[in-house]
Amino acid sequence: MLDEFIHEPRIAYFSMEIALRNEIPTYAGGLGVLAGDTVRSATDLELPMVAVSLVSRAGYFRQELDAQGRQREHPATWDPKRWAHPLDAKIAVQIEGRTVWIGAWLYVLEGHMGGRQPVLLLDTDLGENHIDDREITHYLYGGDNVYRFKQEIVLGLGGVRLLLALGFTIRHFHMNEGHSALLGLELMRRYTYATEELRPGESHYDLPRVRDLCSFTTHTPVESGHDRFPYDLVRRILDNGFDIEILKRLAGEESLNMTRLALNLSEYVNGVANKHAEVSNAMFPGYKVHAITNGVHPFIWTTENFRELYDHYLPGWCHEPQLLMRADCCIPDAAIWEAHVQAKQRLIDKMQTLAGVSLQPDIPIFGFARRMTAYKRPDLLFSDLERLKAIARHHPFQIVLAGKAHPQDENGKQLIEQLHAHARALAGTITVIYLPDYGMALAQTLTSGVDVWLNTPLPPFEASGTSGMKAAFNGVPNLSMLDGWWIEGCIEGVTGWAIGDAAGLADGNARVLYDKLEQVVLPLYFKDDHGGWIKVMKGAISKNASYFNSHRMMRRYATEAYSR
Repeated sequence: MLDEFIHEPRIAYFSMEIALRNEIPTYAGGLGVLAGDTVRSATDLELPMVAVSLVSRAGYFRQELDAQGRQREHPATWDPKRWAHPLDAKIAVQIEGRTVWIGAWLYVLEGHMGGRQPVLLLDTDLGENHIDDREITHYLYGGDNVYRFKQEIVLGLGGVRLLLALGFTIRHFHMNEGHSALLGLELMRRYTYATEELRPGESHYDLPRVRDLCSFTTHTPVESGHDRFPYDLVRRILDNGFDIEILKRLAGEESLNMTRLALNLSEYVNGVANKHAEVSNAMFPGYKVHAITNGVHPFIWTTENFRELYDHYLPGWCHEPQLLMRADCCIPDAAIWEAHVQAKQRLIDKMQTLAGVSLQPDIPIFGFARRMTAYKRPDLLFSDLERLKAIARHHPFQIVLAGKAHPQDENGKQLIEQLHAHARALAGTITVIYLPDYGMALAQTLTSGVDVWLNTPLPPFEASGTSGMKAAFNGVPNLSMLDGWWIEGCIEGVTGWAIGDAAGLADGNARVLYDKLEQVVLPLYFKDDHGGWIKVMKGAISKNASYFNSHRMMRRYATEAYSR
């Protein structure tokens, strides 16, 4: 099956997680969904790519919530044989002095326009391996620091070796976050100077050539999002013949910093929004961090009703999303509203099935769904329950929540419990639903069916965010803090609304949010004929969806990162 993919040079896109489809739990959240959208757009744009990730047989986890909102994690086990094909090639890496064999599964991503793109899912669950090593590729983000480092050895070193063993010709390597930075070490091992070319004290590694081959996208300003490994752990686990002193020069003196390693071994580095690039340049002085703002895949994240609407009025939009700029003048208001009503009814039906709760079609629904962690501030909306009730008595509304907390994030788990407590306290005045086990399918239903998409992160920690972009493709306005992509996407009252200003200080944000709800958003929704509301819906489509899409994003990567 590989023959159709190895006849031309490709971009190798490395990501610890990747969202291929809802039934394949090889993703944890936004990073993996972005990776999936990246490959989908590369497929549609006929940009030759091969994605490399882990098979993650036990997935991230399946979330169970009890009545109090206490999270329990269960393995999200899947069978690769159902969706992918085993490949014959195997390569080996050394881990803790043992030979660990790595095989791969080939998943062929088929685009809606007929394109095909290979995805390699690395697997150590092989009979040749020690029982402990067979589980290295089982759990996405599972285990401790040792387990994580072993996974990153498999992804970085093993991924490069397997690509070459399979016959791929790679013209560029793209590291999606620092998890795969060890691929640079494998390239260093392969590209060296002849000894006679060196002057005393010079490294024999051809670092300029390695850097020319690599690009790196950093995704978070949150300190815990940058993997670091103590060098005593590195010495014990990593056996690649590297001089530890050279490694320290590339990855940091105190510990092996995967972000620092990726920065030093990449010619092109970018953040995922303009503001994030500014923050990253301040975090990493001495490095030039460019900005390529994230986007979402047009076809995947647009619900069927809106696809049909765009096909009729703006043919070609799915390949050239910039055509959506004409939505505000070319699509009748009634057609926009009818498509939304149908999407909203699907959401209401889904809530009845999943939660046994009946939402009202004539009352606005606010959606908030993302990873549950402190800086996302999912509790900001519930800071003053009495004020919230008072607003709802005058202008009623409903709320749908979803999201997982990392198994080791106790604060995130407590937030979920608090949200359940708030829902109970608001019962009878505001209907609040919290849906467990948030994934791709639920995201498609939520982002298309709600009336407003809410986002309340603590700036500047939202590097980009993409859920609000998905909502925009379905004519759903955003109500969000000015952080990440929304700094670029918000035109007040045109594409949605801002909560406060770009400073985003914690004090007063809840009050500003309540004022905006009470005085602007809800009155506009309940205004006679929805004419003003539909105008904002059209603004979200024509100003946001037309730009914040992964086709535009990939065209930027192709011309700015991959063409070097």
